[in-house]
Amino acid sequence: MLPVQGQAEIIHEVRGALDKYESKLSEINQKVCVIAIIRIMDCFAHLRQIWSNPELAFKEYNAHDNICEIFESLGPEYQVHRKAYGIETALEVIYKRGNGGRVMAFNAEYDALPGMGHACGHNLIATSSIAAFLATCEAMGSLYGDQIGYSVRLLGTPAEEGGGGKLLLINAGAYKDVDACFMVHPFPVLSGAPDLISSSSCSGQYLANDKVAVTFTGKPAHASAAPWEGVNALDAVVSAYVNISMLRQQILPTQKIHGVVLRGGDRPNVIPASTTVEYYVRSDTVKTLKPLTEKVLKCFEAAAIATGCTVEYEWYEAIDVSSDTMD
Repeated sequence: MLPVQGQAEIIHEVRGALDKYESKLSEINQKVCVIAIIRIMDCFAHLRQIWSNPELAFKEYNAHDNICEIFESLGPEYQVHRKAYGIETALEVIYKRGNGGRVMAFNAEYDALPGMGHACGHNLIATSSIAAFLATCEAMGSLYGDQIGYSVRLLGTPAEEGGGGKLLLINAGAYKDVDACFMVHPFPVLSGAPDLISSSSCSGQYLANDKVAVTFTGKPAHASAAPWEGVNALDAVVSAYVNISMLRQQILPTQKIHGVVLRGGDRPNVIPASTTVEYYVRSDTVKTLKPLTEKVLKCFEAAAIATGCTVEYEWYEAIDVSSDTMD
């Protein structure tokens, strides 16, 4: 992430460019603004349903249907594909003019967090992408018609929260001919710069991420009658948690480690024989992520050794989009 001063300089340059081309932008605005705004405003009633009815990964049926209904109501120029690429809650809307040309796309996320609703703002991602998609289509259609060839797409990408929806879409070929793809993500106001309109940067806010489920296996025993016969897998979880908490003192400000206990045992009077935690390890690049993940693994291994448990890892699929691996 760029320092606040660096971001402010970029924003100043962008505003200068907008001022330089104000007359041209005003001309475009007069041609397309009314139509685009009317259509966007008509969409908002549908889009509020995404906020009001939060749905979890791969269960975003209402969001999927509401967005599809929006574009099906706008006419045949918007080609709507429900359950796109074999994913039940994915969608694709295509606006195509002329022959051939470049392809640009907008990602629309719409899944929520368990127990928190849209705390991560994915409803706003859907709303902003849909608005930008509509505005782009209406502007290009009004200014150029079929004089040039181009295609604009809206991709509804489900299961951002832990489901890897975009990975499935990538593997299915949804992005293979896309020249540029856009998305914005809501972000808290920066306390040191409340007037800053964006916290993005050239290298992006994106963090390389290792996701792993860790299972400790011990030996069950009656917790009251013969606890000495057991090997407590819950103790391994507690030890690992403490180890990682201490590790956080020595990690970079750009690095994050967070986890939850998925399974801690069955009954209080039974020494837990098997426990599972899930952890995310994040860093700004893949290069810096690898040594951090190795340190976290040592925390799990130390907990297993200390408690006499065995430890197993289940890694979740990941895709490398970090700046240090992009050519």
